[in-house]
Amino acid sequence: MKRFTPMLIWSMLAAIAIGGLVTFTSHGFSILFKDYTQSGQFQSHMDDFYRELGRNVLNPVELGEAEKKLTASQEEIEAYRTYYGSLASQVENIDMQYRDQIREAENQPEVKKALVEERDGKIADIRKNFEDDAYVEEKILQKKKYILSQILQDAKTESGSLAIPAAYELTPVAGGESVRRGDTAGTAPYEKEFNENTGYLKIDGQDLDGIDRMYEGTIQGELYNGEGISLSARDIDAIFPSHTLYKGTVHVPASAFDKGGVLYEEVKEYNSLKIMLLLSGVAGIAALVSLLTIWKFKWTWFVDLPFTDRYNALKIDVKAAVFLFLLVNVLSMANGISGRLNMMAFGEYSFNPVRGAIYFLLNAVIIAGLTFQVGNAIVQYRQPGRFASEMRDSYMMKFLEYSRAVFQNRSIAIQTLLLLFGFFLAGVGFVVGAMEPVLFVIYAFCVLFLGLPVLFFYMRRMGYLGKILTATDEMAAGRLNRDIPVIGRSPFAAHAANLNNLREGVERSVSSQAKSERMKTELITNVSHDLRTPLTSIITYTDLLKNPGLSETERAEYVDVLDRKSQRLKTLIEDLFEVSKMSSGTMELYKQRVDLSQLVRQAVGEHSERMAKIPLDFRVAVPEEPVPAIVDGQRWWRMLDNLIGNALKYSLPGTRVYVTLREIGGTAEFTIKNITAYELEENVDELYERFKRGDASRHTEGSGLGLAIAQSIVDMHGGSMDIQVDGDLFKVTVRVPAAL
Repeated sequence: MKRFTPMLIWSMLAAIAIGGLVTFTSHGFSILFKDYTQSGQFQSHMDDFYRELGRNVLNPVELGEAEKKLTASQEEIEAYRTYYGSLASQVENIDMQYRDQIREAENQPEVKKALVEERDGKIADIRKNFEDDAYVEEKILQKKKYILSQILQDAKTESGSLAIPAAYELTPVAGGESVRRGDTAGTAPYEKEFNENTGYLKIDGQDLDGIDRMYEGTIQGELYNGEGISLSARDIDAIFPSHTLYKGTVHVPASAFDKGGVLYEEVKEYNSLKIMLLLSGVAGIAALVSLLTIWKFKWTWFVDLPFTDRYNALKIDVKAAVFLFLLVNVLSMANGISGRLNMMAFGEYSFNPVRGAIYFLLNAVIIAGLTFQVGNAIVQYRQPGRFASEMRDSYMMKFLEYSRAVFQNRSIAIQTLLLLFGFFLAGVGFVVGAMEPVLFVIYAFCVLFLGLPVLFFYMRRMGYLGKILTATDEMAAGRLNRDIPVIGRSPFAAHAANLNNLREGVERSVSSQAKSERMKTELITNVSHDLRTPLTSIITYTDLLKNPGLSETERAEYVDVLDRKSQRLKTLIEDLFEVSKMSSGTMELYKQRVDLSQLVRQAVGEHSERMAKIPLDFRVAVPEEPVPAIVDGQRWWRMLDNLIGNALKYSLPGTRVYVTLREIGGTAEFTIKNITAYELEENVDELYERFKRGDASRHTEGSGLGLAIAQSIVDMHGGSMDIQVDGDLFKVTVRVPAAL
């Protein structure tokens, strides 16, 4: 509790200072330096007194004389007759009202007779209304007399301000007898002189607003009495006098304000209010001085409190809302510290110490809360980036983010806004329809023919969205065997189509991954086989060479085998390293202008002896003129050597191999075709894979890296390499940009 004591004391002093000074400055000068007779409350009493004096004393209306002045015009007679419709329609309505009752009373003769007589009497009265003007005129006058009597009776009943023992002497300015009550000689606490300089006393008369003021609003309540009958402007002009001006004096003696007088309690309360205002001002000044001298403010009182961490966890817009709420309450309750001051309408004053104490404590707590918020904000937002971070995490920014996300798809955004607006109108329409039965019919029509179709459309969309979400869950679970139905052209349909495309992509990815795993397994198997074969031979012949009984001929033969197997193992490893460097992009090219025609002739010439041994008939078609290209000559020769060597290894002996080079539209095209000795059943794309060989039994000398190396070299030069297999025909086409 000691942790909160300084904060609470400061908050209470601040509440006293704010409440006391605001209360004093707001109302003190208008009350402290004015007598009760100058207060709004007393002036309101006197306004009522003058109004009642006019209607009951100065301009009284006698009921008997006023009734003689009432008239019924021909227009009023016609309006009364046709108020419920024409003669035929009124008779028909009366007949319909009694028809069911008479039918139900068939077994009750006396009741039936009474109902028939009552119906016939009303119909006869209606017929007479349309036949006799005097008959209708008398009805109208009787109702007008009732209305007039109610007005005058209510006005007399509500009269109460004449209880003030005021003395007066008033004379009509236009001439006439004076009206006196009491003695106006001498002095009195309240004296009012009406003359040309100070203004005459005006008693309102014939206009409707004047009558309404004179008779305390009873006109609006009693003027109309059904059937279209009312006091006409002519009746009012005849009955109620026009406004009249009076001159003279009005005194309210001291006895009205002294103990036992009708105004004594109000005077006593008014004087108490003065004391309260004075004390509020003194307390406010004393509290302000204390805040500036004895109990100076310290931020440390309002930071690092037990609830600070929980408060800091709130969003910044929630903190701002709490701050504004507390600030508004401080301002609204500023007048209620040290005794609640209620300045009510018509100048009524009240002082409630209990309520004032409650408001004082509440205001002190609110001020403490406001100060804590300000101090905590200063401490927190001194940290670099803290304010920006909290703004980004606020509900307002989240709302804007969600709004932007909604409006990324204009169709969904418009539909959402229309739906929300429709629900709003539906709620408003229900409230209005509940108050007005006629409008409820329109509301029901709108619900049936607009609301329900929109609801059906909305539920259909939501059902479709539910199906999409279910299908998405199945996709996430790995069940990719069913398409999502694409219905219409809505954003949901587009999303369903995208999900179908995604499903197909996932299926292709899964298939590709499975193929990759299979190829990886084959790669490991093939690499192991191709490396193990020469290595096994090397180990075997090394063991044989250890035999001291070998002849020189056998020893030379074994050494020759070891040399060939070692060279093969070396070639395999070098090819593998070279492919790895090409795939990783670490190999550098030394490009220059090279004549591809000459390079092809040299590559073919390198293998002329092997061609004759196999035998194979190489048909070479190379232009006599140069076919220049910007390439790395050594790497490009290696690509050509690999392709020609591939043809030598896997071509059917005794067949032809076609080698062609030509320039087509700025592109140099190299083609080699041969008839394979082995059946190619695999996918063509797999021939590019490392260690993939046309000889599935792997009895040939190839490493399985020839095509892979060739493909990598072509890719590094920005060219293209295509393989085509048609039965036993194997064709490779290489294209590279020609030099200008």
